[in-house]
Amino acid sequence: MKHIYTDLAVESKEIYNPEKKKEIEGVSVEVADEKNYSVTTVKVLNQKGSQKIRKPLGTYVTIDVPNLDKTDEDLKDEISIAFAKELKALIKEYKKNKILIIGLGNWNISSDSLGPKVIDKVLVTRQYFINYNKEFDETMANVAAISPGVMGLTGIETFDIVKGIVDKIQPDILIAVDALSSRKMDRISTTIQISDVGISPGSGVGNTRAGLTKETLGLPVIAIGIPTVVNAATMVNDTMDLIIHSMKEQAEIGSEFYSLLEGLSKEDKYKLIEEVLSPFMGNVIVTPKDIDVLIDDLSIIVANGLNIAIHPGIDIADVNRYIR
Repeated sequence: MKHIYTDLAVESKEIYNPEKKKEIEGVSVEVADEKNYSVTTVKVLNQKGSQKIRKPLGTYVTIDVPNLDKTDEDLKDEISIAFAKELKALIKEYKKNKILIIGLGNWNISSDSLGPKVIDKVLVTRQYFINYNKEFDETMANVAAISPGVMGLTGIETFDIVKGIVDKIQPDILIAVDALSSRKMDRISTTIQISDVGISPGSGVGNTRAGLTKETLGLPVIAIGIPTVVNAATMVNDTMDLIIHSMKEQAEIGSEFYSLLEGLSKEDKYKLIEEVLSPFMGNVIVTPKDIDVLIDDLSIIVANGLNIAIHPGIDIADVNRYIR
């Protein structure tokens, strides 16, 4: 059976639980609704749950903000604070005196440049700790950050670069930021996912590289991502659902046909659509036309949230005044 590409755990749960009424064994879900956003926490508790939604054991926090792609400064600040709160909660059990932040992706491709642009805005402090021979500071964490690029630019696997840095500077925790793939257009640039299971760069578009995980690097790895692309076949699949529903309601004759189409599973519809599209479009990835502006805004939100979460003495006023 063809797997529908998505990096979001909340979407994997939706795919394998379309009626959204019956919980999947081995997966727990909690939803908290706020005025401008909602927070969904998906926990994959055992191997059965992992196999069902095709995600590793761990916690996945998804912040859905319908208007996140709008240029509203107050909303950006609100989501930066909300994101920082969720990140703090996820890393609170870990030692984090020394933090390494990795911005994954290709800075030459707009839809894949989220990670590098976040790195440009995070507050890096490791040099001060070295220069002043400090081990700890009450207001700042010891933070190093780098964008390692992609193999097509460097000729080196991202994992090899990151592993070399980890072995050299020995951080307590690694935070990786990357652009993700979604299976719903309305989640593009409006959803932030945080997880404690690490990340496999390129997995959402079928180009999986060596994973950055606790098992491979020997330290906790927190992954942060925002969907910036969607597979063309999944976009057509969602459009087809809307058309079928509309035509079924309006059709006086042939409603049984539309009911039959409506009864197809998402995987079967996806496979059918992909087979139809493949001679003409191949494996096409779609992104919004204003992705440059969106990435700039989203990188500010993520960087501000990171700075607030990892530096005890920094708040939203500080990042707006000095860092943005």
